[in-house]
Amino acid sequence: MLCISNFVLDIYNIKSFVMKKVILIFAVAALLIVSSTIWFAYAASSFNLIEFFPRIVLFVVGGLAVFIGIRRISGLKRGEPAEDELSKKIQVKTASISYYLSIYLWLFIMYFCNRLNIENHTLIGVGIAGMALIYLFSWIGLKMWGLRDE
Repeated sequence: MLCISNFVLDIYNIKSFVMKKVILIFAVAALLIVSSTIWFAYAASSFNLIEFFPRIVLFVVGGLAVFIGIRRISGLKRGEPAEDELSKKIQVKTASISYYLSIYLWLFIMYFCNRLNIENHTLIGVGIAGMALIYLFSWIGLKMWGLRDE
């Protein structure tokens, strides 16, 4: 009987740890969305494409965090493990593809850096946002089309 109660307590502790991670995801997403909304409200109201692009990326990243949190909660309610081998393999493959493509993104940015009349901090922000979007699109692509037999 003691063995069964220890087993049940271990399961409860694992679920509690996963729920703490999910709550952290929601807290970071809420903080990102609230702070960016306040920033947008007090920022200058110019609708320049270069200034509007980071705003869109912030909301996309916040929405993606909320989406991942909802998926983890629904998976936890269904009794699925938090991470399995396929999801870990997809994360590793996504990271390698996005790293490879991000190098070309930075080469592209460095090539056009002198030709464009844009400030350096804006170029760095666009590069970081581009890296996040590359990761997002490669993750979506691997989720949709899956992995080959490797």
